[in-house]
Parts: sequence; structure tokens; C-alpha cells
Amino acid sequence: MNRRPFLRNALVAGAAAVLGPLALAQGYPAKPISLIVPNPPGGVVDTSARLLSEPLARVLNGTVVVDNRAGGSGNVAYGFVARAPADGYTLLVSYSAYHVGNPSLTPKLPWSQKDLAPVALLTAATNVIAVHPLVPANNLREFIAYLKQNPGRLSYASQGNGSLSHIGTEMFKAQTGTSMVHIPYRGSGPAIQDVLAGQVQVFMTTPPSVMQHVLSGKLKAFAVTGPTRHPNLPSVPTTAEAGLKGFELEAWVGLFAPAGTPPEVIARLTDSVRQSLEQPDTKARAAAAGVELRYLPPAALDALVKRETDYWAKTIKAAGITAD
Repeated sequence: MNRRPFLRNALVAGAAAVLGPLALAQGYPAKPISLIVPNPPGGVVDTSARLLSEPLARVLNGTVVVDNRAGGSGNVAYGFVARAPADGYTLLVSYSAYHVGNPSLTPKLPWSQKDLAPVALLTAATNVIAVHPLVPANNLREFIAYLKQNPGRLSYASQGNGSLSHIGTEMFKAQTGTSMVHIPYRGSGPAIQDVLAGQVQVFMTTPPSVMQHVLSGKLKAFAVTGPTRHPNLPSVPTTAEAGLKGFELEAWVGLFAPAGTPPEVIARLTDSVRQSLEQPDTKARAAAAGVELRYLPPAALDALVKRETDYWAKTIKAAGITAD
């Protein structure tokens, strides 16, 4: 028996097994990468995607496009990415409320957290309690007092059923003993238009949606919901400073790939995201947009998802929040 062809074939197969993943990572990307956004243009999720797309394309020496696929409280986009080929070319720009809230809000999701592999945390943002100027209150204490005296008279906008603005405002109502009517929208863009027009009076959302309107006087900001004041809104107090202690609300945006994406591709993406967020022009654009860049690698992002999923499950149940 001639063993030489057998040995040669075995050596070639072994080399391919070793070099295959390396070659895959080195050749990536060979075509455009799509960042799937579960929200319409406007707001912190879309802003985060657009902050990342340009520097990520430079770092990877490829093409990165932003694809907004709003609908179904984020489930349209999440289901699309969950079913996409696990090759690193279809990525999800994930919104924290959808990612950790929807599993407790929707009984039959077209996706699960197991369908998505963490790549990196991108940004985080506090929220702003913003109201139309015709609301007869000048600060958070007066606003809460007015709500108590006029239950159900004002309405509040959200980015959709089960969004952070929905859950957060319901938490605010529960903590303050107040009542407002919920008006859900498909994202921040359409919501802010009706708030500016006075058709809806209240919107608790991230700074990119309302910052320019607060600074121009078109909206009043009563508080930010983080532990510290926002650098672009230095005159707006925190909820604790405004008299509402123990109420904080923060959103985060992370990048995820379909489960089963090769680890070498995930590693390439993770390192490229880190480099992209460290670039001076990315930092300047984020600061101008009112978004905090906050990088975390996959393991830390996975731990954050697990921790917040448990927290939001308890919060949603206690507040009686549903997706309907």
C-alpha cells in the first residue's frame, strides 16, 4: 500500500483546518456589512449606528451601511438578524429595552437572546424628562404636583410599547403616584414631532432626541435620569437633585451578530469597534450628539444582558406592563 498520498492528503486537510479560521478572519470583510437598526432614523440607537459606521468602515477597510428596520417593538429587526447567515455581514445594533425587555413582554418572540452573539457595547445614554412649554410647571416638583392634581389630563409619548421610554415613564408614574395617558410611536422621530406640536405633552427619552429642542426653548427639561448631569445640558438637574431620589433610567446600545458567527470574525469585529470608538472624530461627534461612548467586550456585554434581563423581568411584572 502506498501511504504517501494518504499522508499528503491528511497533512493538507490538517493545515486547512488550522488556517481556515485565520484565513476567514484575514479576508473579512469581502463584501458590505449591514448594521440593522430596530428604530427609524433619529434617537440614540440610530445615532449610535451612524457614529460607528464610518470609523468602522475605515478600520476594516470595507463598506458599512446602516439599515433601519423599525416595527414590532424592535422584533422585526431582531428576527431578521437572528435568521441571517452567521458570517459577520449582518449585525444588529441593539437597544437595551428591546433586548432585555421584550423577552418578558412578548410571549412568542421571533427571536431569542440565544440567537444573538455579543460583539461589543457601543454607547450609553441617560434620559431626559422633557415637556411641552405649555405645561404649567417650571420644575420637576411642580410637574409632579400638577400631575397629581390633574390625573390623566396629560399624555406621554414613547418609542413604542415595551420601549425604555414606555417602561421608564410607567416606573415614574408608579413612584410618584401620578397618571398620564400613554401614546406609543414607532421610534423617537415621530414621537418628538407630536411633542413639539403639543399633541402629546411629555416625553422621557435620550438626549439626542430632545437636546436641540431643549436648548432652543421649544421644550422644557425638568431632569435627567442619570446619577450625574449631562455635559450638554449642564443647567438641567438630575432627578435626585430635583427632588425625586431613587429614580434613574439609562439606555445602552450594543452590537450583536447572529449566533454561530465564527469566533475569529467576532474577535475582528470587537477589536475594530474598540478602535473605532477610540478615534478622536468619533468622540467629538458623540459628544455633540449627547451620547456617551462606553465600550465593553463580548463577555462583559453578555454579563450586562443577563443582569438586566433579570432586573427588567421583575420591573415589568411589578408595574404590570404589557406590549399591547
